[in-house]
Amino acid sequence: MGRKKNKDIIPHEAIRRLSLYLRALKWLSRKKIKVVSSDEITKYLNTIPAQFRKDLSYFGGFGKRGVGYNVEALIREIEKILGTNMVWDIALIGAGKLGTALLGYAGFMEFNLKIAIAFDNDRSKAGRVFGNIRIEPISRMKKEIREKKIKIALLTVPAQYAQKISEDLVQCGIKAILNFAPVNLHLANDIHVAHVDMASELGSLVYRLKHKSSHK
Repeated sequence: MGRKKNKDIIPHEAIRRLSLYLRALKWLSRKKIKVVSSDEITKYLNTIPAQFRKDLSYFGGFGKRGVGYNVEALIREIEKILGTNMVWDIALIGAGKLGTALLGYAGFMEFNLKIAIAFDNDRSKAGRVFGNIRIEPISRMKKEIREKKIKIALLTVPAQYAQKISEDLVQCGIKAILNFAPVNLHLANDIHVAHVDMASELGSLVYRLKHKSSHK
């Protein structure tokens, strides 16, 4: 295996693509495919073989020239790189329509991510079960997260509550937040935050659609 590069110079987009490669490799594994080339796997991805090889090269050498990549071995290596070779518990805050939909989403376990507990400030939801997860009152959030030593949170609350709740999450040990609220969170630099803003992404799609159509 080749020498690994300094993790500080690895582009963020390369890390994101690793998750896509992992998903494709697991699909190939389910199809009983044992070995795959970069040309073959990128048929299922929105990238080119050279990009696939370059992204892997940040972490070492995994394939053999003229032979390709052992699918199961590469799955194990990418899981090790991403840290998804172990199960990570997640806390969900906000059991509205989006939150409850996420509670029923089976795709998290593909990456060994498991929503272990959920909270909401609506007392009428306390005790209700979605996707085998019981909704807890938000008053129990800090205690439960500390006791379970959870480090990752999904934030699906209205924008006006997101900053305060994110600060509370940090106080009880959360180190990474996937934020679905349409607002930027301002937290310490050692807290990892990713934003999912579906409205702005759709706006970008509409813009591209409109301008591509106007050039025809």
